[in-house]
Amino acid sequence: MTAAQIAELRRMVAEPTTTTYSDVLLQGFIARYPLMDELQQEPYTWTMVDGVYSQLANTLWIPTYDLNAAAADVWEEKLASLSAVAIDFNADGGNYSDSQAFEHAEKMVKRFRGRRCAKNVAVIKWPKESIALTTQDNHVEFLD
Repeated sequence: MTAAQIAELRRMVAEPTTTTYSDVLLQGFIARYPLMDELQQEPYTWTMVDGVYSQLANTLWIPTYDLNAAAADVWEEKLASLSAVAIDFNADGGNYSDSQAFEHAEKMVKRFRGRRCAKNVAVIKWPKESIALTTQDNHVEFLD
């Protein structure tokens, strides 16, 4: 991922400094959500050797990520930390309302979860059927 993607995620989660979230930590959030690039290249391919599946990096893939999903994860983490301290109180003539920060983080999680990219998954039935049914003549054909 690029420095521009990390900077964009920082803006999305209102974390302009590396005090709480380092660039490496944000890269981890971003890396969870690779997408098919504009040339329809998947980030990786699967191969099976001796019945064992292996994931191979696609060298043609242009690094493309779902920053909305990553931002939702960061906001969800922030929400979890706020849930332990979300206390409202009045002191010295001032109102201190941690619950507002909690509610804001909760809204941001919903906002970014709603904007994440749609995913589709190819489902392959395994093992293949050994009986084929046809509806035209109600004929059952046994396959080898």
